[in-house]
Amino acid sequence: MSSRELVVLGTSSAVPTRHRNHNGYLLRWDGQGFLFDPGEGTQRQMVHAGLSANDVHWLCVTHFHGDHCLGVPGVVQRIARDRVRHPVRAVFPGSGETFWRRLRHAAAFADTDVVSEHPLSGDLAGVGPLVARRLSHPVESYGYRVQEPAGRRMLPEKLAAHGIRGPEVGELQRTGSVRGVTLAECSVPKPGQSVAFVMDTRLCDSVFELASGVDLLVIETTFLSAESALAKEYGHLTAFEAGVVAADAGVRRLVLTHFSERYGFDAEPSFVEEVRRSFDGEVVTARDLMRIPVPKRQASQVPAR
Repeated sequence: MSSRELVVLGTSSAVPTRHRNHNGYLLRWDGQGFLFDPGEGTQRQMVHAGLSANDVHWLCVTHFHGDHCLGVPGVVQRIARDRVRHPVRAVFPGSGETFWRRLRHAAAFADTDVVSEHPLSGDLAGVGPLVARRLSHPVESYGYRVQEPAGRRMLPEKLAAHGIRGPEVGELQRTGSVRGVTLAECSVPKPGQSVAFVMDTRLCDSVFELASGVDLLVIETTFLSAESALAKEYGHLTAFEAGVVAADAGVRRLVLTHFSERYGFDAEPSFVEEVRRSFDGEVVTARDLMRIPVPKRQASQVPAR
């Protein structure tokens, strides 16, 4: 399996700090690169992370507040300058298309035709391997989910016990049975891996739907609970709410990010403490330039003889 990991390019919210850049996240997924919410300074952070324009295949914007999109001009112009040859699909809320066009053509440069536009509309949308759901924020905002299809893992010992080998293995996978032996007798379910990316939003059904059962949840935790009224007013989540989502959804690895500039590194234990009030799974408080692997698939049970 190809490498699947999250490269964190920035972890601040509206205002970058000395230690936290504006948002930016590149998900490596089977040779594809999903760049989510490139804020200001993303191009330089990519250099620090050892990434190039050729690593970007998808450019996904959740909404058009500056900390989630002001890096678009630099990224697009770098794609053009470096003569990236593969298609780059840009996904963004359709209601913000005017902002997209301003960012896409923010300065004079030798343009490229590899970038295609895929504006989103409605409560639920899909583009390629991406599922997008509308969130609750003062401007239209979407959360994203990358989902691998479910499959089955073949069990060599079961195949051998039934005398199935060579071309018959492929036939069994294609048709579901060979010589009266079923696929279920020689394999176990292999759930597809999944990653959800939830930025600026209040708690809503879409947050739980995006997070349901994911291996890796990247979620904004702009505030601690002491500022819950402020979070609700401006359409954000607290660390406690992120923990509630992770626990309810059965998340395997929870990544906290998009921290208000009021919090320094010394506040990270407080974020984890709030999450722990409801979630006992793995928690990562993201920092710039971290690399966070997508958890390996959970072992499936072997069928009874």
